[in-house]
Amino acid sequence: MTSGVTVNDEVVRVFNDMKVRKSSSQDEVRKRKKAILFCLSEDRKKIIVEEGKQILVGDIGETVDDPYACFVKLLPLNDCRYGLYDATYETKESKKEDLVFIFWAPETAPLKSKMIYASSKDAIKKKFTGIKHEWQVNGLDDIQDRSTLAEKLGGNVVVSLEGKPL
Repeated sequence: MTSGVTVNDEVVRVFNDMKVRKSSSQDEVRKRKKAILFCLSEDRKKIIVEEGKQILVGDIGETVDDPYACFVKLLPLNDCRYGLYDATYETKESKKEDLVFIFWAPETAPLKSKMIYASSKDAIKKKFTGIKHEWQVNGLDDIQDRSTLAEKLGGNVVVSLEGKPL
């Protein structure tokens, strides 16, 4: 079932910027988004970039100590969101970076919100071509522990996430 909700062009532009890792100047790298949230517009007809709900690579080590914990704090406790998180992790063999599409649907969100976000998820996923990891999260218990994300990224071969050992 689809909801008829459309995806704002800005959402697609942000995704493409996060997906493409071209060699950039130090300044451009600092402006790259590490994580961002998307929400429905007030009229619930479009998926848009949520104002002020992002973490830039340049924030890490300055205003952001732990990007993963900071991302979790961006999530609203009583409503749904879509998110992109650029995970940096290590396996026993190598360092990796992968984009993770997150569908945040906490149990405390209103039923109507959960229904429209769930039925609109395909619209945003179709625009996010090449996403390897998708994660539906239904509460803080599921997302606070970084080992749950590590499990999604590569199971027991992941040894660290965002430079923090598991």
